[in-house]
Amino acid sequence: MLRILTIILLLFSVTLHAQVPPIPPDSVNIDNRVFTKVEVEANYPGGEVAWKNFLIKNLNPDVPADHDAPAGTYRVIVKFVVTRNGSLSDIQAETNQGYGMEEEVIRLIKRSGTWIAAVQNKRTVNAYRRQPVTFLVEYEDFDIQSKVPNTFFTTIDNKIYIQAKKVKNENLSVSISEGTITATAADQYIVRVDKPGRVILTLHNKKNNKKIGAASFEVKAKN
Repeated sequence: MLRILTIILLLFSVTLHAQVPPIPPDSVNIDNRVFTKVEVEANYPGGEVAWKNFLIKNLNPDVPADHDAPAGTYRVIVKFVVTRNGSLSDIQAETNQGYGMEEEVIRLIKRSGTWIAAVQNKRTVNAYRRQPVTFLVEYEDFDIQSKVPNTFFTTIDNKIYIQAKKVKNENLSVSISEGTITATAADQYIVRVDKPGRVILTLHNKKNNKKIGAASFEVKAKN
């Protein structure tokens, strides 16, 4: 049976490469400029509490399951522009987790209505906002424990423990979409992956060749 948890992260960080210096209002036309750093950020009416309540009320947590997403943690980020009149434009996903999750977050942002515009030099301006939403999908038929949940690191031995609740260890077969996975004990495995990205572990019951489930792991570069 599939169990889905959805965590909404209310982090309104913007993409910054450098501090934007103040611009005298009369020195340049800023009506069409889109800011990445402003003195007062754009806000949803009612503030972060109201925005969180809107997301929780309207987000469909069944989207990953409806699209057969493997168990795992998926962080979706959608960027958009709050214009000077409070309308939204240029709504686009910065991630590509798939399984309908980016589309679901974009759908919510499009439905969110009119915002309160950002302010720079005492003038309302166009400004970027970014919304992360983390989907956590878990299967109840098996458990995978890793040092960092749902995460592997490149070029090292990632030790994991796998327990299938209705399958004996000797009947469990585990494969990986990229890299290698090696059984070292009854429930212990070593995973090695060379490139950052995402990999899928697939579990089968060797006794009847039946798929038990799958789990998605993010692969990060080892510092």
